[in-house]
Amino acid sequence: MQRIFDILLSASALALLSPFLILLVLLLRFTGEGKVFFRQKRIGKDGTPFNLYKFATMLENSPNIGTGTVTIKDDPRILPMGAMLRRTKINELPQLLNILLGDMSLIGPRPQTKRCFDAFPPALQTVIVKVRPGLSGLGAVVFRGEEDILPGEPDKLCIYDQVIAPYKGQIEAWYVEHATLDTYFAIISVTIWMVLFPGSDLVWRVFAHLPEPPDELKSALHYPPTAPARVAG
Repeated sequence: MQRIFDILLSASALALLSPFLILLVLLLRFTGEGKVFFRQKRIGKDGTPFNLYKFATMLENSPNIGTGTVTIKDDPRILPMGAMLRRTKINELPQLLNILLGDMSLIGPRPQTKRCFDAFPPALQTVIVKVRPGLSGLGAVVFRGEEDILPGEPDKLCIYDQVIAPYKGQIEAWYVEHATLDTYFAIISVTIWMVLFPGSDLVWRVFAHLPEPPDELKSALHYPPTAPARVAG
C-alpha cells in the first residue's frame, strides 16, 4: 500500500512543481560549475547500491575533498546557489524520480553513502536495509540541522562516527520496526512542518517513544529539556 502512495504522491509532486523545477534547472545550468544534477551511489533496500539524484549544490569533486561525504556548516565546497538549496531541502527534489523508479520511498531511512552507512553499528545496518530508503524520514527530520553540529568539533569525522552515526542508526532502525501507514503520513506532516519551522521540537512530541539522544546532541537536535526519560536504543 505504501508503494501505491509513493507513486501517486511523487508523480503529483513532479507535475505540480514542474514549472519551478524547469526554472531551477536553467539557473543551475548558468551558475556555479554549470552542472544541474549530482549523482551518487547510495545504499538501498537489501543493501543494494543505487544512483541517488540531487540538484548540484557542491563542487563536482567534493567527495574527494575535505571531509568527503560528511558535510559541515559553511562548507567551502558549496556552490553559490547551494546553501539556499540545501537549507530548504530543494536540492533533494530530484529524488522524486528515484521514488518513481522504485529505488526509494517518500518516507524511510535516509540513503547513505557506503562510508556513512558503514558507520552505523552492524546490528542496526541489517535492520535499516529491510525497507526502501526515503526522501524524508525520522532520521532526516531529527537530524535536519546535522551540518550545524560539527563545525566547532576539532575531529569532525570522529564525532560523526562515534556520536552522530550510532544515534542516527537507532532512529532509522526505530522507524523500520514501527513502520505503518499512520507513521508514514505522520512523518510527511512533520516534515512539512519542520521545513516551515526548522527549530521546532514537534518530532519529539509526535514520536514520544523515540530513543533518547546522547547528552551532547540534545541541544543541537532541539530535544525538549522537559521530555520524560526514555529508553536508550
